[in-house]
Amino acid sequence: MARSLTVWAPALAALTVLRLLVAAATPLSPDEAYYWVWSRALAPGYLDHPPMVALWIRAGTLLGGDTAFGIRLLGPFALALGSWMIADAAEILMPAGRSGATAAALLNATLLFGVGAVTMTPDTPLLFFWSATLWACARLLREGRGGWFLLAGLFAGCALASKYTAVFLPAGMLLWLLVTPSLRDWLRRPAPWAGAALAALVFAPVVAWNAAHGWASFAKQGGRTGDWQPARAPQFMGELIGGQIGLATPLVFAMCLAGLSVAAHRAWRSREPGPTLLVALTVPPALVFLQHAAGDRVQANWPAILYPAAAIAAAGLTGRFWRRLAVPAVVLGGAMTLAVYGQAVLAPLPLSPRLDPTVRLLAGWRALGASVGDVADTQRAAFVAADEYGLAAELARTVPPGTPVWGVEPRWTLFRLPRPSPGTEPGLLVRSVRRAGPPDPALWASATEIGTVSRVRDGAAVEQYRMFRAVPAPEAPIAALPRPGG
Repeated sequence: MARSLTVWAPALAALTVLRLLVAAATPLSPDEAYYWVWSRALAPGYLDHPPMVALWIRAGTLLGGDTAFGIRLLGPFALALGSWMIADAAEILMPAGRSGATAAALLNATLLFGVGAVTMTPDTPLLFFWSATLWACARLLREGRGGWFLLAGLFAGCALASKYTAVFLPAGMLLWLLVTPSLRDWLRRPAPWAGAALAALVFAPVVAWNAAHGWASFAKQGGRTGDWQPARAPQFMGELIGGQIGLATPLVFAMCLAGLSVAAHRAWRSREPGPTLLVALTVPPALVFLQHAAGDRVQANWPAILYPAAAIAAAGLTGRFWRRLAVPAVVLGGAMTLAVYGQAVLAPLPLSPRLDPTVRLLAGWRALGASVGDVADTQRAAFVAADEYGLAAELARTVPPGTPVWGVEPRWTLFRLPRPSPGTEPGLLVRSVRRAGPPDPALWASATEIGTVSRVRDGAAVEQYRMFRAVPAPEAPIAALPRPGG
């Protein structure tokens, strides 16, 4: 490992520098702006996810400033360290040639990993802690010391505190110990149970927050399993498989699928600990995602947890064909990732928002905030508000200082944020034209439309918004959102 590290570590360092530059140059998406609000109202839990992303953003902004660079600062470094962990784990689990360098290269060639390194969402810490847990399990196999269970438990607990899909991590580890004859004896020792207790201890504040808030987050995420539209199953299944081919990039996806097939065969035939671990961490969640796609849409980022183990399995392929395919797979994946980076920063291709998610999510927010601020000044609005969390968070970051920005919807009652009294002074409500119908009368005592404003990029409209002179309802759920530098 040490010898191969000297070969590919400079490339990983250069890639990390590139990712830091892209992270600094790319505007925040609405979700990232929303998670930044979380970081200014730290809590053990939130409606949508556990709190780890908020902690990472808070740490990043303390080090790098209250900017896109600071918000995303930990991402490139964490995924660089995660890449080293995956490489080390691959050398242990699949000791064939340069499997460590290959696994790290394949993982970094995916769009899931590449985009996750320059954005800050719950998937960013999740991928790091998932990779770290996998590494600790590999080290356990090599050294046979129970202390690695404690480290694996710590990392697994942090993964659970990042995103609820991490539940597949401790479940997979237990399955691994149960079905691997050479490891079952560990279940009679205290080390794995101590690791499980440590994971539970790390996750306990999230449980406590949910208990104190009517199990809001568990109910929101668990409620997804109740959706069932079997007539659309072919569409959902096609979206899932096609999306993964695109996000993993085609050749990397093919290698991962082949590698997991070989690992599954070895695990079934001989219960080898290494391949069995990779299968235990990929096959159960993959089956759950496929089952979910039989009745509802699987979000494209959910299967990201499969790829650390899948990349190791792909690196273990020994056939000449697969060995030769590794370089083109990395080159194609890297080229696709660089194209996404370039489009996000420079937008050389004049694509429509429907075809280009970087335009749809990132473009024109600062100019929109300035335009909304001008209208608010003209209208002498007491506040600017939005009843959609992503838009409210973007306005909180981009409306000029001096005008309060409010979020007005029930989710804000779960935040530790100031709650202004509505009063009777009108403010400026901003709503996307995609939201059909008038403002909710349960939130607004009155709302009179006064015009529209557009979010634009290079003179082309990305999205249009309706503006209302509005007075909140007396019992409206309102939170005063933080402002940069405030």
